[in-house]
Amino acid sequence: MRTPSVPAAAESGITILVLALLLSIQPVTTDLYLPALPTLTYALGASVTQGQLTLSALLLAFGCSQLFWGPLSDRWGRRPILLTGLLLYTLASIGNTLAASMDLLILWRTLQGVAMGAVVMCGRAIVRDLYTPVAGARAMSKALTGLGVVACLCAPIGGWLADALGWRSALLALTAYALLTLAMVWRHLPESLPQPNPQALRPAILLRTWGRVLRHPTFWAYSLLTTASYGGLFVFLASSSFIFIEVLGLERTRYGAVLFSTGVAYFAGTFLCRALMARFGLTRTVAIGGLLSVSGGGLVMAVAAAGWHTPLALLPPFYLFMLGHGIHQPCGQSGCVAPFPDAAGVASAFNGFMMMLVAFATGAWVSAQLNGTVWPLVQGVGLFSVLLGAIAWGLVQKFGHPDANT
Repeated sequence: MRTPSVPAAAESGITILVLALLLSIQPVTTDLYLPALPTLTYALGASVTQGQLTLSALLLAFGCSQLFWGPLSDRWGRRPILLTGLLLYTLASIGNTLAASMDLLILWRTLQGVAMGAVVMCGRAIVRDLYTPVAGARAMSKALTGLGVVACLCAPIGGWLADALGWRSALLALTAYALLTLAMVWRHLPESLPQPNPQALRPAILLRTWGRVLRHPTFWAYSLLTTASYGGLFVFLASSSFIFIEVLGLERTRYGAVLFSTGVAYFAGTFLCRALMARFGLTRTVAIGGLLSVSGGGLVMAVAAAGWHTPLALLPPFYLFMLGHGIHQPCGQSGCVAPFPDAAGVASAFNGFMMMLVAFATGAWVSAQLNGTVWPLVQGVGLFSVLLGAIAWGLVQKFGHPDANT
């Protein structure tokens, strides 16, 4: 496998900051409006299922669009695709704010998901452009630490905006974030792709590249890791606003504090990831993350089975799951593109597509299962924790070394 030299831009702290902004656009888009989701669903005269669709449709569009954006970025470079995506995202954010019906809101959220696909896919591909595989996992961990900070702040800010200024203000805040990120990319992030591939969009070349990525066991090991980890998180995101506010009786501001606390756990997990990698290496770090995931999911199930259906009982086990999530995402997102320095856009796109496809299916399942109890959240997190243990201790240990070629 070719090991490129690390460009000077990779050594810049501003590059990590911009990467953090790019990757954080996903939790900003999903988490900031969650405290307002029950209110906006009621205000627009919609059902709970329609309200959930504002999240699941966005994520399906996000995942599918990456299959389109990935080859484009390999052909034309990351920077033009990033700028295009951020402009589309800004327009869609304004449309969200002005939507007069749930149907229009879902439409604008879908377009926002398409645009978000360009931003996040390019962010992940840029890590492979600038860093060797193991260094990429460390850099991704630093960028996702920034994502953790943003995720911590999103829910409290969203709850405060919804209470003080109404639910539309939470959607309008996304426009400000997009404009800030656009300015930072324009000013501080040059093109990272050393040599665009002029053949990347030719059907025969594209199919060959897809086949090479999809046949590689390292790609599958790390993509399944990130997908299962995100699936468990998405169970929480899709169900928690209804369960914690409507079932367990929390106020929106306190629910914002709940999301803040889970973000802190994820934030801590990214720090733990870097410390563990320095001592144990990539695959053993993932194995330790698997132990945290399984412990968290198992304890959530045990607490619920014991009848302790309160936030104070359910949250501590979920914090263990989020610590594991803070390990699995940087290791998985960098590991799945590591074998493909010349096709990082395609590999990143397939990884993102897998995560969002599972998220969409999970959102549909959660919507059908919401029944006035905590069990949809508990059962979903428990299932994904078991899958994470199997992937982290099995597939990643066998196929997850950065120099794996078969």
